Amino acid sequence: MAVTCFTQEFKTTIAPSRMFKALILDSHNLIPKIAPQGIKSIDFIEGDGGAGSIKQTNFANGGHLKWLKHRIDAIDVEQLVCKYTLIESDIAFDKIGSVVYEVKFETSSDGGCLCKMTSEYHAKASLELKEEDIKQGKDKAMGLYKVVEEYLAANPEAYA
Repeated sequence: MAVTCFTQEFKTTIAPSRMFKALILDSHNLIPKIAPQGIKSIDFIEGDGGAGSIKQTNFANGGHLKWLKHRIDAIDVEQLVCKYTLIESDIAFDKIGSVVYEVKFETSSDGGCLCKMTSEYHAKASLELKEEDIKQGKDKAMGLYKVVEEYLAANPEAYA
């Protein structure tokens, strides 16, 4: 099984702790509220948000995915790091066996936040993944970060 890694960075003026709380610790409440056109709900299937918990994201009607499940592998509230794995979906991916994500929130030089995301795509058999194979998912993730950033900027007391 071949592994292909991609990294992305997202810079914002929002403090790292607020981004972490909104995107990681409370995403199941916040995301469906501020992005209902894309995400209907996020529910814990197992656990309470700590390592080993499984979250199911249910997408709004009309998209190519109806739901997917992630397992939280590790979460470090002090270091603002979360590692999780895509473990299941309502559609079978023809090239991807699994995807492991690591998200870090670091303080940038201007006092804002630098979100660093690493994705490890574990391809089925000996297939090779190219960035265009996963571009749509990466673009949607970046769009979600932007929506959260806008919400936090408009609501400075949220997740403070």
